[in-house]
Amino acid sequence: MSTAIYKQGQGYWVRLMSAIGFGLLIMMGVIWLWDQLSGFQIGDLESVYVQGGVSVIVIAVSGLIGYHLIGRKPKLVDFMIATEGEMRKVNWSTRREIAGSTVLVILLTLFIAVFCKIADLAFSSFFQWVDVLQSA
Repeated sequence: MSTAIYKQGQGYWVRLMSAIGFGLLIMMGVIWLWDQLSGFQIGDLESVYVQGGVSVIVIAVSGLIGYHLIGRKPKLVDFMIATEGEMRKVNWSTRREIAGSTVLVILLTLFIAVFCKIADLAFSSFFQWVDVLQSA
C-alpha cells in the first residue's frame, strides 16, 4: 500500500488552505473536548493526563483522516486540482472597482433607509389624519 501523495505538486494552494482549515476545525474541537474532560479521571490518573491523552489521539486520528482525504483520495484531489485551475481563470476586481462598489452599496442603503423613514412618517400621518391611529 503506497503512502505517496496523489498527483503531488498539483492543486498546491487549494490543498494547503484545505489542510489549514481542517486543522483549525480539529483544533477547535480539541479545545472544546479538553474543556469537556476537565475533572474526568480514569483510576488514579489526573484529569490533565486524560485530557492530554484524548487530545493527542484525536489529533493523530484526525491528521490521518485529513492526510487521506486531502492527499490521497483521487476523486477529492482531482476536484481540488480542478478548483485551483478554475480559480486561476477568475477575473478578479481591482481595488478601485471594489471601493467604488462599496461606496455605491453604502449610499444606496442610506437612500433606502431615508426613503423608508419618510414613507413611514407619511403613512403614520395619513392614518392619524383619518383616525385609524391615535397620536402617542
